[in-house]
Amino acid sequence: MLLKEYRICMPLTVEEYRIGQLYMISKHSHEQSDRGEGVEVVQNEPFEDPAHGQGQFTEKRVYLNSKLPSWARAVVPNIFYVTEKAWNYYPYTITEYTCSFLPKFSIHIETKYEDNKGSNDNIFSDSENKDQEREVCFVDIAYDEIPERYYKESEDLRYFKSEKTSRGMLQEGWRDTQEPIMCSYKLVTVKFEVWGLQTRVEQFVHKVVRDVLLLGHRQAFAWVDEWIDMNLDDVREYEKSMHEQTNIKVCHEQQEHSTNSPSLDDIEIRDKAST
Repeated sequence: MLLKEYRICMPLTVEEYRIGQLYMISKHSHEQSDRGEGVEVVQNEPFEDPAHGQGQFTEKRVYLNSKLPSWARAVVPNIFYVTEKAWNYYPYTITEYTCSFLPKFSIHIETKYEDNKGSNDNIFSDSENKDQEREVCFVDIAYDEIPERYYKESEDLRYFKSEKTSRGMLQEGWRDTQEPIMCSYKLVTVKFEVWGLQTRVEQFVHKVVRDVLLLGHRQAFAWVDEWIDMNLDDVREYEKSMHEQTNIKVCHEQQEHSTNSPSLDDIEIRDKAST
């Protein structure tokens, strides 16, 4: 098990980000589906927890065929996905990722949001993992390097300035002077309990998680002029519309993939024919 705490600041308030987070996730999922990295929404409905109160439960399937190398596609099911389950009791959320094909693999993310610049060292004092040793990683949405395939000039927060809020362009050291400012605190646990591979895989997964967190929070602010005038009802309606469009797109892609991808029997027949 490898545990890390990520702290990602943004030039927003926690109340503003409640809308921005929902907008960003819906739009991001729809965009990713254009690249064959589809996210299918299986369930999205209100949920009440005795400890955390009223919230929203979401279950998604994150299809990964396009991310796998050709040799891996030959040994995993044609339709391969990770299951995401999220419980949103904003400003507190829990997200879990599992994969039936890899039963010893899981990611658990506990998130809390506060109006500060990442200065609360005891925010997870009530967490089950509070006594576990962990690395604290600050993520700078403007100046940390982002994978080249995800870079867009319009989302470069060093040069972006919001027309509606007049926030941005973010200068070096912006977290020390920015008002308003908030922080997403994310306690991320990665488990891959396979001897000989555990350390390498858990470290790799954390790198992927960090890249995803960096991209998502960059986009939330880069798209602020699109969602800042929305209320919760508006963004829930947008979320519903995006989910419907994304599901149609993903289901179509998966049907095509299932039809066009060779089965293990096909691969075995070709191998025997070539020997």
